[in-house]
Amino acid sequence: MPKALDGRFETAVSLATAAGALAMDMRPPPGSGHATLKGPQDWLTEADGAVESFLSERLAQAYPSDGFQGEEGGIARGGSLRWVVDPIDGTSNYARGSSRFCVSLALLEDRTPLLGVLVAPALGETITARQGGGALLNGTPIYAAATTQPETAIVEVGWSRRRSSQAYLAVCDHLLGLGATLRHGGSGALGLADVAIGRTDGYAELHINLWDVAAALIILREAGAAVSAFLDGDGPRSGNPILACAPGLSGAFASLPDIPIAT
Repeated sequence: MPKALDGRFETAVSLATAAGALAMDMRPPPGSGHATLKGPQDWLTEADGAVESFLSERLAQAYPSDGFQGEEGGIARGGSLRWVVDPIDGTSNYARGSSRFCVSLALLEDRTPLLGVLVAPALGETITARQGGGALLNGTPIYAAATTQPETAIVEVGWSRRRSSQAYLAVCDHLLGLGATLRHGGSGALGLADVAIGRTDGYAELHINLWDVAAALIILREAGAAVSAFLDGDGPRSGNPILACAPGLSGAFASLPDIPIAT
């Protein structure tokens, strides 16, 4: 990673940590009903807007020439370098009192991820990566699993209302047919991070947005995981399918319906 970006990496970790603390302070009591629906299972809380505004304002102060894109506000500023934010990934978990949510902050140059930070404050975890600098969990290097046999694999399958239930079930059926066991945790960013950490062997979703994956893409790459070409085509604007897995499983998972991955 160029030395000129070292300061941005340090700023990103600091601001994402502060944003995580803000999210914890604003977390509604479980069962309070302090959340609304943007669509089926697409939750929104007051904290989503507050965290995104906090990050947008602080990054504008620190780097006024950088662009900014958030889940809630879209592209607020243009620039050759662009910050991409999901203020709370896993909002349904957050709103219901679960610990599985995170703040996601990434820096891209056009279609190239330069750095990524995921802060999961209720879990006490900070997952980071920067171009050429490896991936870390709370400061300790992380690597994708060495799994090579799908019948020993644990795979998370994310659900998207932008694709049919039949297509989702086809992915699940295909993975089960390979012998994998499935799970769903409600946070795409943390599901992808689990692949980078080696806790799971794969994550698949038929449609996911840039802000959900921007930080995870470089974390996965620096951890040695195999990842589909999410940023190809219209992915940065409209989303794409994603598949991330242990490198030794890329061949076995290459036939997964509607989610191409290089082998």
